[in-house]
Amino acid sequence: MSRDADFACGACGYRSAKWLGRCPECGGWNTLAERRAAPPATATLAPRALSDLSVTPAERLPIGLAELDRVLGGGIVPGSVVLIGGEPGIGKSTLLLQAGAAVAAGGRTVLYLSGEEAPPQIRLRAERLAASRSNVLVACDTDVERMLATAREIAPALVVVDSIQSVRCADLGAQAGGVAQVREAAARFVALAKETGTPVLLVGHVTKDGTLAGPRTLEHLVDAVLQFEGDRHHAQRLLRALKNRFGPTDELGVFSMAETGLVEVPNPSELFLGRRQTQAPGSTVLPALLGSRPLLIEIQALVGEPVQGSPRRTALGLDAARMAMLLALIQRWLGIELAHRDVFANAAGGAEVVEPAADLALFAALVSSATRRAIAPDWVILGEIGLGGEVRAVSGVAARLREAARLGFRVALVPHGSPGRDAAGIDSIEVDTLGAAARRLFGGAVAPQIG
Repeated sequence: MSRDADFACGACGYRSAKWLGRCPECGGWNTLAERRAAPPATATLAPRALSDLSVTPAERLPIGLAELDRVLGGGIVPGSVVLIGGEPGIGKSTLLLQAGAAVAAGGRTVLYLSGEEAPPQIRLRAERLAASRSNVLVACDTDVERMLATAREIAPALVVVDSIQSVRCADLGAQAGGVAQVREAAARFVALAKETGTPVLLVGHVTKDGTLAGPRTLEHLVDAVLQFEGDRHHAQRLLRALKNRFGPTDELGVFSMAETGLVEVPNPSELFLGRRQTQAPGSTVLPALLGSRPLLIEIQALVGEPVQGSPRRTALGLDAARMAMLLALIQRWLGIELAHRDVFANAAGGAEVVEPAADLALFAALVSSATRRAIAPDWVILGEIGLGGEVRAVSGVAARLREAARLGFRVALVPHGSPGRDAAGIDSIEVDTLGAAARRLFGGAVAPQIG
């Protein structure tokens, strides 16, 4: 063996100074192959002062799907690589085929590279989606080098790869989908994007626990990671950014799966509140702020009867740690016994709300379920709660309340001193403690121990 080479596992990427019959990292047999190390650098760099660097704002390429453009930050940046992950059958390929057709509708060329489907299958899906375009070029292969050569020859405005786990680099000698293959294939597509300025959309699979399949370095290589979520048995789909070097990570895109493909939902608040039971105890409405978009989301809670043993605590779409804090505050300050009762909380519609502004709405839902008293259906509730039982102000109150007023809500329970509460066209009731909030919501149904 040359001193300029080492051995790397083709399955997991483990490196060794000598050849081993079995990889100590993944346990694979005969997976280590010799790799020649890069020659040492002989030239020094020429660093420049940060203040002397010029800044040129990147001109984004609008995809043409408003919800996707929103999550990306206004479109895709030239030369960037975006990884879109999601469970099988959730609609990742449908989303990217529609995105490619939307870009092609503007007269640009799109190269759709598939390692999982045959051309007739893609054509049938495109016809069902009304996404057939003459300038959407389709190539089905699994060889990365042939894909890269085709992309350089055609020079499209957008490259779509479906999926990164199905393609392989022939010179690695490992199976497609392995850690080393996924990492190397993604690195070569990143190099293509940076060299040519062509944006690349990669489809990625997820594991059983919902994380992106492949090495963690895959997420570090790309510029943005988007998660496509939803239940295959329901029509609603949510697109959110887990990482975005060129835009926000708190925007939310909402789609609905129809027979003709994914349909953008311009008014998600109505979708999240569509099946709300207005007279049910344990239901409140939170005017959430996801990125720049105010959304009205139903917060649900169910407090069960006392049980033997350890009670269950489940929060879906909400911060479980903050729910545990609220349960302790309710028991401490309102005197409601919850230590031996099952508690379940949910952000309806599959939404994910982790902002502290949801504290007061979740508090109200928990007390409502525990006391079996419904909250007025035309109220919205927001505010952060501290460990001392105080209600604290949150940001974006005016935008939140304007959305609530637009959908017919008449009263808002808000923290004391919230700026913009009077400019939204809705009656606002200010509270500064949990006791004050409980009296406003439930009157004499509870006996708060604080002022």
